[in-house]
Amino acid sequence: MLTDESLIAGLAAGDPEAVAAFVARFQGRVYGLALSVVADRGLAEEVAQEAFVRAWLHAATFDPARGEVAGWLLTITRNLAVDAVRRRRDQPVPPERLPLGATRPVTTVEDAQALTEGLRSLPAVQGRAVVLAGYYGLTAREVADREGVPLGTAKSRIRRGLAHLRLVLTDRGR
Repeated sequence: MLTDESLIAGLAAGDPEAVAAFVARFQGRVYGLALSVVADRGLAEEVAQEAFVRAWLHAATFDPARGEVAGWLLTITRNLAVDAVRRRRDQPVPPERLPLGATRPVTTVEDAQALTEGLRSLPAVQGRAVVLAGYYGLTAREVADREGVPLGTAKSRIRRGLAHLRLVLTDRGR
């Protein structure tokens, strides 16, 4: 059985047998880590594939004095998975991909009035944050920039405002 260090050396040299053995040895751990971070099988497969490509491209730079091959490869995987989650979070989900019943559009004058009253019941800073994010489609970062507050504050205002609005509208049977 080849050592991890000999496999990474073979990977750096482009030895097809070493490449196959390297992937076979680590594919379960790489995919498992990716899946645990991204929580999506298809995206986890993409992350795992990219992790092996990066390992192949940078195999020659691996330094055994700085750590083990598995730790190096899993760090690459984790970083790629976190990046994938961030990219996915920054992209709005199209309405047709939302689960059924996730949202109910405002369809009547009464619904619109209830929504307006609910927004008015919020503290002004929360109401603005909810309207900027929900109606104008701004991200939390854009709300923070526009309101001149830290990102965490903008996120809290949006989250608390939506939670309060949800309670108000639920109490009204909407």
